[in-house]
Amino acid sequence: MTLPLLSLITFLPSSGIFFLSLIHKNDENNARAVGLWISIITFILSVILWANFDVYNAEYQFIEKYEWIRGYNIFYLMGVDGISLYFILLTTFLVPLCILCSWHSIQKRAREYIMMFLLLETLVIGSFCALDLILFYIFFEGTLIPLFLIIGIWGGSDRIYACFKFFLYTLMGSLFMLLAIIKLYGEFGTTDFMALTDEKIIFSLQVWLWIAFFFCFAIKIPMWPFHTWLPDAHVEAPTAGSVLLAGIVLKMGGYGFLRFCLPLLPQACSFFAPFVFALSVMAILYASLVALAQKDMKKLIAYSSIAHMGFVTLGLFSLNLQGVSGAVVQMLSHGLISSALFLAIGMMYDRFHTREIASYSGLHQIMPVLSAVFMVFSFASIGLPGTSGFIGEFYVMLGIFQANTFFATLAALGMVLGPGYALWLYRRLFTGKLALNLSDNKTAHDLTYWEKSMLLSLLVFVFVMGIYPKPLTNVINRSIRAKTLEPPVTQPLFLNAR
Repeated sequence: MTLPLLSLITFLPSSGIFFLSLIHKNDENNARAVGLWISIITFILSVILWANFDVYNAEYQFIEKYEWIRGYNIFYLMGVDGISLYFILLTTFLVPLCILCSWHSIQKRAREYIMMFLLLETLVIGSFCALDLILFYIFFEGTLIPLFLIIGIWGGSDRIYACFKFFLYTLMGSLFMLLAIIKLYGEFGTTDFMALTDEKIIFSLQVWLWIAFFFCFAIKIPMWPFHTWLPDAHVEAPTAGSVLLAGIVLKMGGYGFLRFCLPLLPQACSFFAPFVFALSVMAILYASLVALAQKDMKKLIAYSSIAHMGFVTLGLFSLNLQGVSGAVVQMLSHGLISSALFLAIGMMYDRFHTREIASYSGLHQIMPVLSAVFMVFSFASIGLPGTSGFIGEFYVMLGIFQANTFFATLAALGMVLGPGYALWLYRRLFTGKLALNLSDNKTAHDLTYWEKSMLLSLLVFVFVMGIYPKPLTNVINRSIRAKTLEPPVTQPLFLNAR
């Protein structure tokens, strides 16, 4: 296609800021409608991108390359493959849901609120499309600004603490990545990722570059012990902010490992793999145990996200096709499931104005539809066969068992804790006798038409991925084979415990 489709998809949402600025600040319904239509058109364009994508071609497609900074070999370089394509689709699918779920809950400065989500959509899509390291850094780092404002302006009572903690953590990590990019440019005279993949980076340099990239992406995922910003950010963020944070923004860390570390630094990835396995298993066990002790619903789901991202990093650094493919599927699956759980919690909060688990019980009596949908998403979260959660975790476990049986066994033990906190939460919220404070509430009614539509749309994709994942995994596997996996050529940091 001659149309610069990637640039159009990337910058259409942010162009909506101009149209929103023409609307009077008090005309909030029109602002919401404009934001919703722009996000829907962006999603339609991403579907067109998918329809024109050659699924049998593992190379980058829809490439746009222009000299950006003349004389410095830095380019505006965009392209997608079978990995980034599905992250773009997930992003453009979730943003309209975020606007819809905020339609009535956000009454203060709704126009500016919609602007921040459209700006965030541009920056996230740009991160998934960028093939120049400087361009990627600008998009990646830029996501801090709208998220900082979303949490800081429209968040809860401790929003200032949460947004500054989030900003400082992720900014510090990104500075390490900037140093690594500058070093690469100094060594090879370019930040063109496709050109850098043809270069042979010596092992000693790979080690230092890997450490710099690791700090950045480990904080963004986040991995243990860099995770402490996430529960606070989730608790204080509005519902739509939590949806995008869990559904998309966390995946940028895993995508960074997959896109840049594995192809550019294969020896260092092999060398540090057992170190990553240890942190990943610690995240799974620790976060699952802490989730069992939570009193706030959003904080419980936040800790469950840390545990699920532990499986992602296990799969990525297994350095085999099953593990890496499973990590990608797990990220996509978690994006759908965690988004649905945060949406459901937001719907409960809009009615009862509390997220304290102890304030709920017996909700199935007055909200049977939500009760059924929440149960299905809870089962999907713990990897019930037939759902997308099962496919991702199954492939990850296949991969990690091939790489290191000791850490695989620990991860399998951690999988037992997932049903513990998920079913414990469901029992406390929906079973038993109806709580008195819920029975007298005038807003105690089941899901509306639009709420059902949002949750069921996510549910369809969870089942489609879980029942017939072959079309998805075939495309992902081609790109992984072509660009990511190389045989390890150095001794691991620790002896394989298999």
